[in-house]
Amino acid sequence: MSVAENLKKIKAVAGSATIVAVSKMQPDEKIDEALEAGQRVFGENRVQEAQKRWAGRREKFPDLELHLVGPLQSNKTKEAVALFDVIQSVDREKLAMTLADEMKKQGRDLPCFIQVNTGAEEQKAGIAPEALPEFLKFCKAYGLNVTGLMCIPPVDDPPALHFALLKKIAAENNLNGLSMGMSGDFEKALKLGATHIRLGTAIFGERS
Repeated sequence: MSVAENLKKIKAVAGSATIVAVSKMQPDEKIDEALEAGQRVFGENRVQEAQKRWAGRREKFPDLELHLVGPLQSNKTKEAVALFDVIQSVDREKLAMTLADEMKKQGRDLPCFIQVNTGAEEQKAGIAPEALPEFLKFCKAYGLNVTGLMCIPPVDDPPALHFALLKKIAAENNLNGLSMGMSGDFEKALKLGATHIRLGTAIFGERS
């Protein structure tokens, strides 16, 4: 199936949820196909790769919305704030402070999601669920515009458990945004209230 057909199929089930097309490492022709099909929200993992890909296309498509969905190093904050429209991976105090300072400098107020490590995986970024209320308070005190939570469930766990946990934590903390669900499990995430689904393979097909 073509990128356009894949998008049409996903839109039919996504309802009001935002489809974030994860464009990292995709060839130019597939990105352009998605743009031609009307897709305007894209997710990137790395600042430098995103700069190369979107600098020129931004002028052509002023309504683009770019989400940083991968980990952000504090030393790349300046570039990230200049390029992206939403930061989905806020996961530590130093980053929250650096982002807040940089946004003030650049006169931007980007919506941010806090990444929650729902599976308590040592190798994975994110705030522990029990530490979330305190961290949220910290972010807000610094003036960060936190609009939701994001998670990446452990590979071997039923993802629905993690989506349900994220939904519960968000509700307890009066947050509406839920960025959860990827190509293999986004329909489960939608059933549990995802407001943003992050899709690569489901849109672009398997990487050759």
